[in-house]
This record gives sequence, structure tokens and C-alpha cells, in this order.
Amino acid sequence: MTDATNIHPEFQRQVPREEKEELLGQRGLVVWLYGLSGSGKSTIANALERYLHDSGRFVVMLDGDNLRSGLNSNLGFTDEDRCENVRRVAEMAKSIVHTGAIVIVSVITPQERFRKAAREIIGDQDLLETYVQASFETCRQRDVKGLYDKAEAGQIAHFTGQASAFEEPACANIILNTENNSLASCLDQLLAEVTPRVTWS
Repeated sequence: MTDATNIHPEFQRQVPREEKEELLGQRGLVVWLYGLSGSGKSTIANALERYLHDSGRFVVMLDGDNLRSGLNSNLGFTDEDRCENVRRVAEMAKSIVHTGAIVIVSVITPQERFRKAAREIIGDQDLLETYVQASFETCRQRDVKGLYDKAEAGQIAHFTGQASAFEEPACANIILNTENNSLASCLDQLLAEVTPRVTWS
């Protein structure tokens, strides 16, 4: 194990965040989208990325499945592994947001303690916690990745909402209900929160 006394973080001599934000003409922000599989996280994340990019913003996407195919490929879906998955993603998001980028995270993040850990790492000022809300039954009917059928057949252990609990959020900054609202409506609702936070002045 690494001895913490041998770690010497180097921040003070690096180019300040404010200078990077001024260069980009925007303020950094982490938009953390979470919810059940099939709730619409990735769909909204992709739409947000495209809109912001087309508007001249610098955006970085951190998608849960993409990260699990690389950086987090050694993690499973136990509570312990999910906690570590969120910790790694949050640390990545924290590092990237300090470059002035808008970071869009799309990770299930099923328990409140995981969300609390992410908030503590990233900080409230830089985090827009966004709950993408849809019921288990609605997501099961959508089953866009075929995961619900596999879970019902016993082919997926620790499936969120079934064998592994999903906790409703205690303090989300914004709730996007994808059962009752269109993608366009959800995007408009999200942009109303994002735009003033990232506008450089």
C-alpha cells in the first residue's frame, strides 16, 4: 500500500482553473445523470453533449458502460464494486472539471451513499446531480439493452432494481421524468439549469 507521506500533490504551480475557463469561455461543471438501466440516462446525456458541442462548448462524456469496458473492467456489480466504480468516475470528473470542461456523467449510481461520496469528491459547487426518473416496470418494458430479460432468466447477478436496490434520491438538483416527458422537454429542463452555470462572465 502506498504510504501517504510519500505523496506530494502538485497544484500550486499548475495553470489555474480560472485561466483555463477564460480560455474556453465557459465554466466547468459536472452533470451527473443517474437512474435505472433504461431510464434514459445515455439518451439524455448524448442529446446534451450534442447540443452543448454545437453551441461551442467543450464537453467530455463519461459513460458508465464505456468506462466499465476499460478503466473499470475489473469491477463487478456488488455494492463494494459499485462504490469503487462511482469513486473512480467521480475522481475522473473532478480532475476534468478543473480544466474548465463540462463533464457529463451517465452512471446508474443506485444508492444514496454512492451519490454522497460523489458529491464529497466533486464538491457541491461543481456538481449538478440529475435524477433520470422512470419506474422499474417502465424500464423493463423498454429493455433497450435486453438486460431485464437476462436478469429475469437469472443470467445477471446483482441487477439494479431487482436483486440490488435502487434508492430514490434525497437531494437531487433536478429530476427528469422520462415516463411523462419527451426527450426534448427533458433536455430543455436540463439546459435551463446547465446554461447559467457554465456561462462565462
